[in-house]
Amino acid sequence: MAANKKIRVTLVKSFHGRLQSHKDTVRGLGLRRIRHSVELDDTPEIRGMIDTINYMVRVED
Repeated sequence: MAANKKIRVTLVKSFHGRLQSHKDTVRGLGLRRIRHSVELDDTPEIRGMIDTINYMVRVED
């Protein structure tokens, strides 16, 4: 079985003053503060969440 591809997501902008749904998405990805990074599986669901808040995060393979 092939290993899942991972991506690193880093919060680069503050989520204060943003839409509540965008704040929830940031928390759903596990991001807590600016410059906090998490490593996640590269799935369509995660990519959709990233697309929602693409102006606040940086994505690395």
